[in-house]
Amino acid sequence: MPARPLADETLHLIAAVRDALAEHLGADATVDERKLFGCHAFMVDSKLCLAVKGEDLLVRLPPLEHAATAETPGVRELDPRGGMPGYFWVEPAGYATRPQWQHWVQTALAYNPQAKASPRRAKARQGTMA
Repeated sequence: MPARPLADETLHLIAAVRDALAEHLGADATVDERKLFGCHAFMVDSKLCLAVKGEDLLVRLPPLEHAATAETPGVRELDPRGGMPGYFWVEPAGYATRPQWQHWVQTALAYNPQAKASPRRAKARQGTMA
């Protein structure tokens, strides 16, 4: 079954994130885009930094600021049970103005160097038998 095409709003948000990363990081940065958990993820230096799902922007922020960030209007925790500190969905109302947009992008990028990379899973060897 072919994948459904992305909505125009999602495509615009993906392009906006791509442009913001290029503006802030320049050409030397290592940014990979991939599908991750149903999102269009932007990996900066092999670490999840930002992602897009529908019209929502996923940001990875310092876990120590989790409680304060969770109180921000237009923001909701990725895991409401508290299992993913520092990961938040920002709804369109939360990034509607240029200052709001800049805040989320800059804060996610500022935290990225301190963020821990997830260990890569070893791919199963193909064609080997035990």
